[in-house]
Amino acid sequence: MSMDDIDRRILALLQEDAALSVAEIGSRVGLSSTPCWRRIQNLEKQGVIRKRVALLDRRAIDVPLTVFVMIRTSQHNDVWLEKFAKGVSAIPEVLEFYRMSGTVDYLLRIVVPSVDAYDAVYKRLISIADLAEVSSSFAMEEIKYTTALPLGYAG
Repeated sequence: MSMDDIDRRILALLQEDAALSVAEIGSRVGLSSTPCWRRIQNLEKQGVIRKRVALLDRRAIDVPLTVFVMIRTSQHNDVWLEKFAKGVSAIPEVLEFYRMSGTVDYLLRIVVPSVDAYDAVYKRLISIADLAEVSSSFAMEEIKYTTALPLGYAG
C-alpha cells in the first residue's frame, strides 16, 4: 500500500492518541472530517491500523517487573514448535514472543508483580516442552518504551 504524507501524519496522531476525534485529526492534517474518516477507514481496511487500544501503566496495575527470557532448545521441528508456541501464547504474562536468529532460539518479554510471580511463570514455561536452556534477565530501569512505529517522514 502506498501512503502519502497525510496518511503518515494521521497514523502519527493515532499512535500518540487513538482517542482523538476524526474532526481533531482532520483539523491537524488539513482535512475536513469526511475525507479524514475515509482515510482512516481505508488504513484499517488495508490492515495498516490493526486495532486501537488503551495503553495501561503497568505499575498502576501491579506488574512493575519486566523479565526478558532467552530460550535455547535442541528441538527444531514443526511439531515441537507448534506445541511450544501454543503453550507460551497461552501465558498472559508473556507480552512478546519471538523466534530469533543467532545463539538464542526464542526471546520473551514477560511482566509480573514480583520475582515469586515470575518463578510461577517460569515453572509453567518449562513444563510446556523440552528446553535446553532458559536464561532470565530482569530489567532494572525502563529507559525508553514506545509502541509508536517510525513512519519515515519529517515533521
